[in-house]
Amino acid sequence: MTKSTKDRLNPVRSILVSQPKPTDEKSPYFQLAEKYNLKIDFRPFIQVEPVSVKDFRKQKIDILKHTAIIFTSRNAIDHFFTICKELKVEMPPEMKYFCISDQTAHYLQKYIVIRKRKLYVGLKTAADLFDYFKKHKSEKYLFPCSDIRKDEIPEYMAKNNIAYTEAIIYHTVAADLSDLRDIKYDILAFFSPSGIKSLKQNFPDFKQNNTRIAAFGPTTANEVRAQGLILDIEAPMPNAPSMTGALELYIKKANNL
Repeated sequence: MTKSTKDRLNPVRSILVSQPKPTDEKSPYFQLAEKYNLKIDFRPFIQVEPVSVKDFRKQKIDILKHTAIIFTSRNAIDHFFTICKELKVEMPPEMKYFCISDQTAHYLQKYIVIRKRKLYVGLKTAADLFDYFKKHKSEKYLFPCSDIRKDEIPEYMAKNNIAYTEAIIYHTVAADLSDLRDIKYDILAFFSPSGIKSLKQNFPDFKQNNTRIAAFGPTTANEVRAQGLILDIEAPMPNAPSMTGALELYIKKANNL
């Protein structure tokens, strides 16, 4: 923590998390709110808009010329199968699926019968799939994604000369936050550079003042600094691998607990 952020250790009573409200009543955010008597609200700062079939066709991608599909989110799954339905494309039984996590793989069941398919599942990150890509190097991969996505998979494929096609199937855009204009929070928690950009797009004259900013991941932290804002809370850290863990450590210091 730098000298400037130490000087900003004011008591914390309210937090705005720039993500949808958790559906699990045992979410650590709810536990944090109860434990420290905090007001914690949730509001996505970004939203996704599907690519039209017309715009998808402009990418000149033949889905069935690929033998494997990479899914890194539920959004990707939904928008991919919507495109397939509109194009009247059916997935052949021999198609292989590479999912970034168990949750993503489970969600895939909404569209295909998994027990009849070849499925490869990572633990949580893109790097978890790299060994699978290496073992199945001869496949022709299709990577359905947003126009804003992380670089790990494309960089790995290019570095290892693995054939893949990137298919932009949805756009990540700033959500309308105009109703938050006059609402103040002690902490704003962000999870992507897009969230920070949405803040600045919605509120070009945003003055940080005593509002603390928390960022998850190095690219998010870098965007906070690039926008000329002060980064007060950073995660993951060795002593705080999660956002809620980092928030709790900060709250204990700021609230003298």
